[in-house]
Amino acid sequence: MTDNATLQSRRQTALPRGIGTAFPIFAQRAEGSELWDVEGNRYIDFAAGIAVLNTGHRHPKVMEAVRAQLDGFTHTAFQIVPYEPYVAVCERLNALAPFSGPAKSILFSTGAEAVENAIKIARAHTGRPGVVAFSGAFHGRTTFTMALTGKVAPYKKKFGIAPPGVFHVPFPAESHGVTVAESLRALETLFRADIDPTDVAAIIIEPVQGEGGFLPAPTELLVALREIADKHGIVLIADEIQTGFARTGKMFGIEHSGVEPDLVTIAKALAGGFPLSGVIGRAEIMDAPETGGLGGTYAGSPVACAAALAVLDVIAEEKLVDRANAIGGKIKAALEKASLRNDIAPIAYVRGPGSMVAFDIVSRTDGGPDAATTRKVIQAAVADGLILLSCGIHGNTIRLLNPLTISDALLDEGLEKLERALVAGGN
Repeated sequence: MTDNATLQSRRQTALPRGIGTAFPIFAQRAEGSELWDVEGNRYIDFAAGIAVLNTGHRHPKVMEAVRAQLDGFTHTAFQIVPYEPYVAVCERLNALAPFSGPAKSILFSTGAEAVENAIKIARAHTGRPGVVAFSGAFHGRTTFTMALTGKVAPYKKKFGIAPPGVFHVPFPAESHGVTVAESLRALETLFRADIDPTDVAAIIIEPVQGEGGFLPAPTELLVALREIADKHGIVLIADEIQTGFARTGKMFGIEHSGVEPDLVTIAKALAGGFPLSGVIGRAEIMDAPETGGLGGTYAGSPVACAAALAVLDVIAEEKLVDRANAIGGKIKAALEKASLRNDIAPIAYVRGPGSMVAFDIVSRTDGGPDAATTRKVIQAAVADGLILLSCGIHGNTIRLLNPLTISDALLDEGLEKLERALVAGGN
């Protein structure tokens, strides 16, 4: 029988060190909110493939749709021979668009592709080169999306100077000591010192920062960005790659603010584990690129499109938007209760809309970020059969991304394991 240690040794020999892995466990099978490794160890999955599996591992409806598509065809390249599932997915996305007026959508394979193409579309529409992003943001690992990402290590380290035309302003967060007013002043300074707003094609922002620490963008900031974009003819892009598809208790995270973006980037949970991403946008902006200017060989895979149609059905039929709010409320209540204990790793700043919940682990002595204890908690959790992820610029945030289809029993079991891990990490 193949074991984790053997596979880890093979991995270290065959793969470069640049690709990190959170845990030295290798998946054998998964179902719903549970995963089993090659040694038969069972885990409750509070990572969901980094928010990909909102509908859980191998949802029966998704698997049925994929099998049916496999019996037809697996690839033609949409630019050569198109197919109905691609069109049907775009129709569904257009109907869900978090803005008023006609919408159009285009599909790709990865989140980074979606972001890069959103910038291309914005540049084609405006005829401008500049892009404004935020510190702490994560928008991808390709050369251009790496430039948009607002964190050096590990995403930019050793990879050289970023492409020109990308600018960052501080993201407002109480835990970082940055206010909305300070962020907006920084944007005003940027427009005076580095790039005129008439040269800016787009402002891109995550409604809730993912890798940056699950930090919700304040409504005040989003409202101001909408006003600035309207004043200067700038395209406002909501990066919904991690926040989208019911995760935050709305179909899209930006809907909590009431602010309407111009373009929306999507990926992750769209196709239930199959690679599919896209851009939803205002029709007049989406039509700016010339014919042939957008696309990709594998973009909008028919198998992934079949999965996406089933995912959208599941979200509606199983009322996962409402379920996200119920799950999130239960998780936050459990965390707030745990935070009152003095025998666990100290936790602070429980936050997040819907079931996009996170908390910080802080030092018992000075209340500052405690990345070392965070690592201890995560390792204690996985040893007890719970998969957790950290994030944040200080590495002391634990984010909870359980599937939205998780049963109450499994959620309770997972939260019990989390509490035990916090006890282990605090001692």
